[in-house]
Amino acid sequence: MQARSALFDLYGDYLRPRGGRAPVAALVRLLAPLGIAAPAVRTAVSRMVRQGWLQPLRLEAGPGYLLTPKAVRRLDEAAARIYRTGKADWDGRFDLIIVVQPLARRDRQRLAANLAFLGYGALDERTWVATRTGPDVDLVLAEAGVAYERFTATHAAGTPGAMRLVRRAWDLSAIGKAYDQFVAELEPMVTAITADSDDEEAYAARFRLVHAWRSFLFRDPQLPPALLPDEWPGTSAASFFDRHAARLRPAADRYVERCLDHFPLQKGLHL
Repeated sequence: MQARSALFDLYGDYLRPRGGRAPVAALVRLLAPLGIAAPAVRTAVSRMVRQGWLQPLRLEAGPGYLLTPKAVRRLDEAAARIYRTGKADWDGRFDLIIVVQPLARRDRQRLAANLAFLGYGALDERTWVATRTGPDVDLVLAEAGVAYERFTATHAAGTPGAMRLVRRAWDLSAIGKAYDQFVAELEPMVTAITADSDDEEAYAARFRLVHAWRSFLFRDPQLPPALLPDEWPGTSAASFFDRHAARLRPAADRYVERCLDHFPLQKGLHL
């Protein structure tokens, strides 16, 4: 597990509901059960500051970091998709993006990752499609410095044509297999946590569960049911995730609270 990715999980799942800030020492302590060393945490924090996700903050406990507005928007969008609290209906329209000029390979890969996170699939190197409007898509495209056209459309052939379009943009077979693998790999770990397990064990197991589930934000656009195959593996995988994430949450929260209690958070001052 990479420190930067773990920090996004930590802030999104535990610190965002608690004000979105924490001292460096608390970040180090909270990532230690995941096997992430202090130097890796500090390096990842510095990188996230340079990228505009965190900003320095002086706290009673010492130097700390606060989520930026950009990070808050991204984490709130992620939480809505992780826990599926957003609007699920589909009006039959697609959001289409056409990038006007070709991009260098590195820029294209970075843009592809950001658009995939927002639920867009590639029809070719310059054309992207989604079944919902990504809330930050114009900002992502502006930050990438690309010229683009964006519009909404319905498929002339209706749902059958829309399903063919979806299969061009996403490999649903591969995504379905990944969901089956997710359950097979995570089930032994989370079911091993019982009422006799300590809070730190429950926190670490839940953290790994959410971290693995979060990876689907870059793979699965969470298509409307009308566009999915019958007996979609993502449905049973979501039930598995919801059940164990909820079961382990109280113990995980207790562990986080105990860690944060060691580090007062009052008197925040932006640096």
